[in-house]
Amino acid sequence: MASGVTVADGIQKAYSDIKTGKKYRYMIFYIKDEKEIDIEKFGERDETYDDFLNCLSSLGPDKCRYGLYDFEYERSFQGTSESKMNKLILMSWCPDTAKIKTKMLYSTSFNALKQALEGIQKYIQATDMSEASYESVLEKCTASDRA
Repeated sequence: MASGVTVADGIQKAYSDIKTGKKYRYMIFYIKDEKEIDIEKFGERDETYDDFLNCLSSLGPDKCRYGLYDFEYERSFQGTSESKMNKLILMSWCPDTAKIKTKMLYSTSFNALKQALEGIQKYIQATDMSEASYESVLEKCTASDRA
């Protein structure tokens, strides 16, 4: 079921700034007037995953958002030393405590954002901090790495 929500024009350029330009660490998106997905906040390159999570949790228990994060981690493969890895993750953040109408709008609009942002390596759906935690996301990212 599609919601009819569109993606704002500036999102493609900002996505390119993260993906290839490495200008920002993350972006937070919101649905403006129930019609358009737009950028709410940029995270500077030196910000951490904890900063990203703090930004989401500071919105309050009833606010849903999408977050794009350039997730960096170290991984050692069989017989090699640790290698730096990174994956672009797109998170749908909809706390259990958000209103049902808001959760439905964000869940049905997620595909529009997915389609606009080609090259995302992991999609995360989180309803609480345990699902959005660094450890949980790291586990999902490393599950598809070659051993």
